[in-house]
Amino acid sequence: MVEGGESPTSPLMQHGKDYDLIVIGGGSGGLAAAKEAAKHGAKVACFDFVKPSERGTTWGLGGTCVNVGCIPKKLMHQAGILGESFSDANAFGWTVDEKQKHDWGKMVTGIQDHIGSLNFGYRTALREKKVDYKNEYCSFVDANTVKGVNKRGVEKQYTFDKCVIAVGGRPSYLDVPGARELCITSDDVFSLENPPGKTLCVGASYISLETAGFLTALGYDTSVVVRSVFLRGFDAEIAKQIVGHMERHGTRMIRDTTPQKFEKTEDGKIKVEFKNTMFGNKFKEEFDTVVLAVGRDAVTEGLNLPAAGVEFNPKNGKIPCVDEQTNVSHIYAIGDVLDTRQELTPVAIKAGVRLAHRIFGDDGKPKLKMNYDLVPTTVFTPLEYGCVGMSEELAKETYGEENIESFLSYFKPLEWTVNHAAHDNGNMHREDNACFAKVVVNKADSDRVVGLHYLGPNAGEVTQGYAVAMKMNMTKQDLDDTVGIHPTVSEQFTTMSITRSSGEDPQSKGC
Repeated sequence: MVEGGESPTSPLMQHGKDYDLIVIGGGSGGLAAAKEAAKHGAKVACFDFVKPSERGTTWGLGGTCVNVGCIPKKLMHQAGILGESFSDANAFGWTVDEKQKHDWGKMVTGIQDHIGSLNFGYRTALREKKVDYKNEYCSFVDANTVKGVNKRGVEKQYTFDKCVIAVGGRPSYLDVPGARELCITSDDVFSLENPPGKTLCVGASYISLETAGFLTALGYDTSVVVRSVFLRGFDAEIAKQIVGHMERHGTRMIRDTTPQKFEKTEDGKIKVEFKNTMFGNKFKEEFDTVVLAVGRDAVTEGLNLPAAGVEFNPKNGKIPCVDEQTNVSHIYAIGDVLDTRQELTPVAIKAGVRLAHRIFGDDGKPKLKMNYDLVPTTVFTPLEYGCVGMSEELAKETYGEENIESFLSYFKPLEWTVNHAAHDNGNMHREDNACFAKVVVNKADSDRVVGLHYLGPNAGEVTQGYAVAMKMNMTKQDLDDTVGIHPTVSEQFTTMSITRSSGEDPQSKGC
């Protein structure tokens, strides 16, 4: 029996290798694949090793989502929402102190304590499933052998029959002076011991905008610097509305600009030299914290893929696959490391479970492949954005502009109607028609819904159910035939009648 001793002798092990399956990566996808394979009797080892960030941040088992992604991000987003809710509470008759104070350290401690409990839970789950957990940095020796190196530098080799690569990704750094030495990324921001102070978020991605959104809501002077297009790949009309709302509520947007250099000042601040990409002029400004959110790269460097014969994209380190299978028939990949697939936790989990079941399942259930179409997602900006399917732009490109119609509706949630308290900058706290719904249909296919977009509170909860309906080929008539629940925000989708082509104003005039 191999080191660990917890896995029984596998009935599948007719190949003379140490393991039926080795999973490289202990994130959501890797853990799901490892546990599913073990459930079907496979002898499994899961390798996970976190290299510290440039700042020195590290974390436990569970991958990006749990430690430095979805979980802490949404909890900090919730902290920002609670801050906004104080004004709502006053409007509804509650006596709430006008000057609320946020304790950054208390929030971080609470979030990190929760993450620690999740890390422990994952360790326990692997033990219960008889999966050997290896806290070792793993790399290929050949197509059936890996090498693990633990934190003390001790090296050991393991053989396998099949392998799943689930190493995920890590944030990229700008290739400009001072970026690695002075800036942080999403790997670091959720565990900062001290408040970030005046902050610059670099990038137009959802990570950048989400971070800027909750920092602004928590009271920090926050700016976002963007080279070109906000939220590239998402619906452009909604991206524009998100950015406009953030600007009106205190986040500064520095457009058409790139950082050229980062320097540390004598008093410990970060001096940033900017260059406007349209006019070429340069200017400087000082910040307490700079967060880089300029993309992510697959963590395949150091994995020694060539030793196993696995092909990968040299530009981003990602691995091209067909049904999660690499060019090497017994080596697979799932999650963020896949080329041209969504970088989303639920996608990695479902792909991992289905893959392991296809390989090892003997329970008589269908061996399903992962379907990457119509995957719902939510961007947790201050106004949340949930979407399923295509943006309006992609729908027109795919089906032809003449075949696409969009139904539009602006609205204000009932819960916001009582609060008319003004911000310090004079804007209304709860704006009329700030929220938005859009349904994109293909007229050439019985008005089948090919894109559904929602901008407003609780976006993930609103759009999740519509994702099921779209999987069932929902049409606009199906929405029209459904009775809405009143008064809710989701009922907007059952009453939409104004189309873009009509030229009518889609703004709400009342309840």
